[in-house]
Amino acid sequence: MSAGPNTGGALRHVLGHLLTPLLMCVGMGLAYLGAFHAPAPHDLRVDVVGSGPTTQVLAQTLQDKGAGALDVRTVPDRASAVATLREQGSFGAYVPGERPELLVASASSDTSAMAVEKVFTKVAAAQDAPLKVTDVAPVASGDPTGQGIFFLLVALSIGAYASVAVIGGAGAVLALRIRVLLAAATSLVVSLIGAVFAGPLFHLVDRGLAGVWAISWLYTAGILLVGVGLHTFLRRWTTLGVMVLFVMLNFTSSGGIYRPEFQPGFFGALHAFWNGAGFVEGVRGHVYFGGHAVGGHVLTLVLWLLAGIALVVAAGLAEARRKSAGALRGAHGAHGSSAAPAAPAGRREEAEEEVEEAVAV
Repeated sequence: MSAGPNTGGALRHVLGHLLTPLLMCVGMGLAYLGAFHAPAPHDLRVDVVGSGPTTQVLAQTLQDKGAGALDVRTVPDRASAVATLREQGSFGAYVPGERPELLVASASSDTSAMAVEKVFTKVAAAQDAPLKVTDVAPVASGDPTGQGIFFLLVALSIGAYASVAVIGGAGAVLALRIRVLLAAATSLVVSLIGAVFAGPLFHLVDRGLAGVWAISWLYTAGILLVGVGLHTFLRRWTTLGVMVLFVMLNFTSSGGIYRPEFQPGFFGALHAFWNGAGFVEGVRGHVYFGGHAVGGHVLTLVLWLLAGIALVVAAGLAEARRKSAGALRGAHGAHGSSAAPAAPAGRREEAEEEVEEAVAV
């Protein structure tokens, strides 16, 4: 009678691989619930239009009642308020009077615009006056919630980080330079898919599609190069590593749903330099705000791309050292009585499992 399978060994194998999804569960819960479970404004910049004592009193009253939620300032006239909104320096401007008006820029953040409208609707109601709301930077008709750019970020990220597992796992036998070329080609394909989503398919943007594609390519190329470089060092933990970098910390700090003024300080700090924020704010600035501050966001993406290049170089050096060490061990083994081990079947199984984990996620 033939022996049955090694149940104990198989169970240890399964339990070892269950660690990855369990860590993902913990990480996703901490990231998403930590960032989104109780959004509340803090230091949200709003303006009151005017220069007289009444304007100053209103601004100070709002500041005091806000208890840190609002950063209320005064601007001399409506034109100055509009200019500040179009430079994303504020998220609302209230023009007091018999017919009060609220200026917002929903393209900057729809959730911020709604929060500001809620505040100043109460102010106008206290004066028994209906509030007129004017959107000085509306979103495209195909993106009525203003969150389409965030979901485009999600699609690009999944295409990029899932490809990392395929290139690093299934392509582990390939030379590093070939894996890098595959990463570059994949980033081009993913970014073109993103451009089709943003433009002709869903009309998330109504202008500047070429710039959206360029920003998408920078973003995806950075993820792929960082992932390919990390794979040399992390192996089967690469999927978890790229999910931490490009999902857990990335989506939550991007500003696509809530801007940093509505999040805990940790995620607001990440927003200043993380690549997802560079993508979201870069696309917003390019499409809706005449290119204002786009250079800084593009620089963020370029720095992530350079970090990926640096990791690839480090991976190349590490793989060269491993190859040399392996050749030396092989030379020593040739003098012994036992033959060198055959092809690493375990490595192939590990690569297949890594690809399956990434695709399942």
